[in-house]
Amino acid sequence: MNARAAALLGGRHLAAPSVPFEPLTGAHRLAATVTLALAAFMNVLDLTIANVSVPAIAGAMGVTPDQGTWIVTSYAVSEAIMLPLTGWLATRLGQRRMFQLATALFTLASLACAASPRFPVLLAARTVQGLVGAAMIPLAQAMLLAIYPPAKRGLALGIFVMTTVAAPIIGPLAGGWLTDHLSWHWIFLVNLPVGVLCVTSAQALLGRYETPTRRLPVDLVGMALLALGVGSLQIMLDKWLSLDGFGSPVIVTLACTAALALSLFVAWTLTSDHPVVDLRLFTRRNFVVGTVCLAFASVAFFGTNVVVPLWLQTQMGYTAEWAGRTLAFSGLAAIVLGPLVGAHIHRADSRAVATFGLIVFAGFAIGSSMFPPNVDFWTLALTRLALGLALSCLFIPLNTIYLAGLDPLQAAGAVGMANCMRNIGSSFGTSLLTSMWAHGSAAYGAELAGRLGRGRAPVTDYLQRLHALGLHGPAAAAWLRERVIAPQASLLSTNAVLQASAAIVLCLLLLIWLARPPFRAATVGKD
Repeated sequence: MNARAAALLGGRHLAAPSVPFEPLTGAHRLAATVTLALAAFMNVLDLTIANVSVPAIAGAMGVTPDQGTWIVTSYAVSEAIMLPLTGWLATRLGQRRMFQLATALFTLASLACAASPRFPVLLAARTVQGLVGAAMIPLAQAMLLAIYPPAKRGLALGIFVMTTVAAPIIGPLAGGWLTDHLSWHWIFLVNLPVGVLCVTSAQALLGRYETPTRRLPVDLVGMALLALGVGSLQIMLDKWLSLDGFGSPVIVTLACTAALALSLFVAWTLTSDHPVVDLRLFTRRNFVVGTVCLAFASVAFFGTNVVVPLWLQTQMGYTAEWAGRTLAFSGLAAIVLGPLVGAHIHRADSRAVATFGLIVFAGFAIGSSMFPPNVDFWTLALTRLALGLALSCLFIPLNTIYLAGLDPLQAAGAVGMANCMRNIGSSFGTSLLTSMWAHGSAAYGAELAGRLGRGRAPVTDYLQRLHALGLHGPAAAAWLRERVIAPQASLLSTNAVLQASAAIVLCLLLLIWLARPPFRAATVGKD
């Protein structure tokens, strides 16, 4: 190991490592790729697979549906807290050991979730699942990049992004199917064989490799401030809609707590001798551009990915499973296109590829906002193939940009921080756009209802036809509100959300060009 690497790792505190990671070849690399990608897929899947099962779990556990949503919130909060700590944990244990430990504990926590006899036990198991599983995604990505030669790291990113984009789309579909055809326990039990396979395969394929480690003092103050700040922020975002935003004292308290704790965390970390998070990453232009774009793109993607199924299920008569089938087409496109885009990303300017992805995303959102009220399944589903193209051409170059210039020893911490930004963006997008959709539906409904008494010819003709069918007075007006006004108002609000998503991604067109090439990872020992 050269002098710079030794300095980075603390000199005399350096523990004797195993063989450093190196590019693999042939079947060995393929098997390791499947192992790492599968572990990341399982982890991201668990963030969304439980969403559609909340009513079934709440009913079985004897709690209200609102209380049941803590199954989702507890996982998201605990994962958000631990993601920024990934780099620090990998430094102490090594990337491969930490990955195997996290995956093994995640699998055991999944078993505990499935076997929970009461709701508090399930909630505790879900919290543990998020805490221990947070490191799986960044460590899988860091090791995946390490086992590919520099010329093929774009392909590695393509494969990885493919799994993390497809998983949140497939999650609700898989959760709905398992709950309807088996039981809610299976949304956790399916993790057991996958987890065991990933742990044993990682040992067999990568057991001889490890990153250097060192023992640093534990910054308990920094950890406590980070947990308090990120945890409060994540809970605030997850409960924003159900608690009526800043109209709720709980939301205001959480917002103030998050702002104060995170401000103190930044001040403490910048003056600490052994910080738990490397905030120096934010002094790098490409890291800031890449992660900010990733966060705001997640606002648009995850927000629409929640609102559109809500509209389909509440107004279009879709079941959860059929709504999931509609969304799954974008995931299928990402699975096919992700590796193709990644394999060729090194031949193009990542900013140009991301720009293309942003424009396609905006085109998809604007086009979808023009659908008629009676739009059919295949139109909805096939249109989402364009979204899959957009996501493949957006998230892969964004990963390339924020990793540019970082050596393998910095990768785990950088990916952990980037994924934390992505999680916050997805939670913010879900809360913001879902709230916008709910309030918009009410506002459009009130506006359309106000036209009923204005003597307009179409309304009068429609009411006369209802009278002919035996509906008179308040009954006719109620029928008109429920069968005509509510669907129209919901559609108008859905269109507004899609247009807002398009506006968000179009605003990133200028920001993305602030990044500076070259967009390649550094090698330890090179300046």
